[in-house]
Amino acid sequence: MVKLTEFMTTNLKFVDAHSSVYEAIEQMVDYRIRSLAVCISKEKAEYGVITARDIVVKVMSKGIDPAEAKVGDIATTPMLCTDENATMHEAAQIMVDNSVARIFVCGNGGPVGVVSFIDLMSAALIARARGDHATR
Repeated sequence: MVKLTEFMTTNLKFVDAHSSVYEAIEQMVDYRIRSLAVCISKEKAEYGVITARDIVVKVMSKGIDPAEAKVGDIATTPMLCTDENATMHEAAQIMVDNSVARIFVCGNGGPVGVVSFIDLMSAALIARARGDHATR
């Protein structure tokens, strides 16, 4: 069975909740990514997420200046997480149940990875190559 830790993205990018949305845009464009983990409070291990969709829908489409808007005001909180031992099937079900395109993998008091739809599909290819056709 393919574990989430084998195919999740571990090079997470973070942005502070007090940062401007413009700063989040810079990171997303520079790293060619669609979401950032938002640090609400490291002391309380509180995290959220901001996506490209959040920025376009909640800021740009409304004519709000991204340099004036704060990440924490538009981020989705709390961050939707699963643990490192979750299966591909469980991760996919959480994504479907919550209508999201990615789910964070949390451990050690915070996010340690992220899994997207394409990651799940890649994992299915890995499982098939190994002769493991079950995705549970």
